[in-house]
Amino acid sequence: MAYKIGTKQTTKAVESRKAIQVYVARDADPKLTRGIVAISERDNIPIKWFESMADLGMECGIDVGAAMAAVVSDEE
Repeated sequence: MAYKIGTKQTTKAVESRKAIQVYVARDADPKLTRGIVAISERDNIPIKWFESMADLGMECGIDVGAAMAAVVSDEE
């Protein structure tokens, strides 16, 4: 498993159908997350919610917060 972190990278992974799961921080700006949540739900991509951007950043192994991330297979 690998992560595509951030709004642009997550959107790209979802739109290209490479995302197998999407992570979204509950405290992220809804203007950023609304679209990716809608696309993920439409395409039946599972969404895992994190309480904070800091928690999501830690999950992805980075030292800063992240609004969203996509989980992609290693073959990508």
